[in-house]
Amino acid sequence: MRRPSSLAFVAAVAIITAICATTVATAAEPDAHLAIRWKDNYLTIAGPDVPGGDVQILYLEAYCRPGSTDRDWGETVIGHKTELVSAEPADNPRIIKLRDVLRDGVTVEHTITAGKDEVDFRLVAHNPTKTASEAHWAQPCIRLDKFTGTDPAKARELHPPYIRNCFLFVDGKLTRLPTEPWAKGARYTPGQVYVPKGIDRNDVNPRPLSKLVPSSGLCGCFSADGKRILAVAWEPYQEIFQGVITCLHSDFRLGGLKPGETKQVRGKIYITDANVERLVARHARDFP
Repeated sequence: MRRPSSLAFVAAVAIITAICATTVATAAEPDAHLAIRWKDNYLTIAGPDVPGGDVQILYLEAYCRPGSTDRDWGETVIGHKTELVSAEPADNPRIIKLRDVLRDGVTVEHTITAGKDEVDFRLVAHNPTKTASEAHWAQPCIRLDKFTGTDPAKARELHPPYIRNCFLFVDGKLTRLPTEPWAKGARYTPGQVYVPKGIDRNDVNPRPLSKLVPSSGLCGCFSADGKRILAVAWEPYQEIFQGVITCLHSDFRLGGLKPGETKQVRGKIYITDANVERLVARHARDFP
């Protein structure tokens, strides 16, 4: 029996090594995820396929009382403090857990999980007190200046440049901002608020109220080159809001909490290829 030559042996080893490396890489792919971190009330989402490098979210900007549409903002906000409970694994967190404690005693536990092209939010709000809470809705404020390639200094214009990349859904169709008609009058300007069916228009952001009614809580924006989409959705949600610091909101709803009551809220941020049909189908699966 002939023994293989040294060259043949080396070649065989190289082939086996390449196959093993490919197998390991393939097996590791499902574990790839967006980079997430939370510090100083900001959640940062980063990754090689994120236009601008990262997206910052003021998480959370505020918890709000009802009756907010025509009232001083300081009277609407319920103060809160956020604690970082855990971030695992420590060197490259995939799951971050936060705990909010509201001034009225309500606690909100957040589990934030990074996927390959999405970040998943699971919230549990609980009122351990003997008094009803007015925590009606809350604002995760997503900053879009880097993603859309626009100057934040122009954010307070009536129609700041970044909103031309933004969209929501009206009658099931993607509708770009600025929408028509465009509301201009409110306690605070500029900006634009879109209120879904079933939500009292007296209980939303004190910015100009659009007559248009969103058919979905899904909203988002296109990247500067139009090749990527960042989209956000919450269930249940209170409003969609285009703000004044190059931001876009899909603000989640709590609807108040009775003594001892617990409620759950779900959310998603998608960062994907600019395939609207695929995004809509994915949102429908995630929020049936």
